[in-house]
Amino acid sequence: MTDDLALIEAALAGDRAAFGNLVHRYQDRLHAAMLQVTGSAEEAEDVVQDAFVRAFLKLDTFQNHSQFFTWLYRIAFNSALSRMRKRRGATSIEQVREAIGQEPIDNVESPDAQMLRDEQVASVRVALLKLSDDHRTILVLREMEGHAYEEIAEVLQISIGTVRSRLSRARTQLRVTLEEMEHADGLPQGRREDRT
Repeated sequence: MTDDLALIEAALAGDRAAFGNLVHRYQDRLHAAMLQVTGSAEEAEDVVQDAFVRAFLKLDTFQNHSQFFTWLYRIAFNSALSRMRKRRGATSIEQVREAIGQEPIDNVESPDAQMLRDEQVASVRVALLKLSDDHRTILVLREMEGHAYEEIAEVLQISIGTVRSRLSRARTQLRVTLEEMEHADGLPQGRREDRT
């Protein structure tokens, strides 16, 4: 955190390279989180860029009692959620795969195992997109980014008790959504055609 504070102070004093160092330090990690939140590589890139611009413009409002990284995440998540509310719509597994790309192939696995794993990853991503913004955000922060409850509470500006209860509901909703998707995919071919 001391390094971040030194860079922030230098950036506030007019050193643009100092803020560039902050961008370099956090852009990849922030992009990975926003990719999980938005489900789109292009959208995640836009959110990250927007977050850094906002952070630069609001740098003088940064409070030393929180970590810069946490503060930056809060800005990015708010931006991502705002954008997603504006562009609500159904997303297919194929759209998610096109937006995110395929997972790297592990040469040790059989092609069938790799394909099954890719489908499972894509299904989880699609299910995440079907969750409420609050549930998706908290799952990304905890399960994909590995943040502690205290950090999540700080990022989302909620109590630790709310983090625990929201996380529990989010996990349940994700499981239910995945089961519903699996059930829909498991319908016999004839019954699937009858529904269309």
